[in-house]
Amino acid sequence: MPPEMFVTSHIHTDGPIPGPHSLLTLISVAHTLDGIPTTVFTTNVRELPGATLHPVALQTWRRQAEDWLSTRRASRPPALAMTAFAQWIDELPGRPVFVADTADPDYLFLYWYLQRFAGHWPFARTVTDADLHARIDCSTHCPLAGCRMPETVLAKTS
Repeated sequence: MPPEMFVTSHIHTDGPIPGPHSLLTLISVAHTLDGIPTTVFTTNVRELPGATLHPVALQTWRRQAEDWLSTRRASRPPALAMTAFAQWIDELPGRPVFVADTADPDYLFLYWYLQRFAGHWPFARTVTDADLHARIDCSTHCPLAGCRMPETVLAKTS
């Protein structure tokens, strides 16, 4: 059996749930079990047709206008972004394992978007190990200034 490749993800959204609100940015990092990063996937995603900006997210993004603009640069239609993400996962050297933090909406958004736009969940399994998630956190790969400021919560409605 091939070794497992652990994938952590960091997202920004414009609201608390997918569908009425959109995934804006996705950063995923593949790690070996000992936490060594092997490859990174990033994309900006266009808003869903008919989706709206949640009032709480609007207030957050107004305070971080440069970060908002960064999430909109070179954004891709959701189907193209999720197909590319699923292909990246499929090409990982090992069995892909999604490492979820149940306190974050990352799993909810990614599951919904992958099912809706790529047609499947490409991970062999999902683990909800908080220690593992903290040890291989990928938010350090996020280009947004708000993610590099510990006192700022970039709306996990962001």
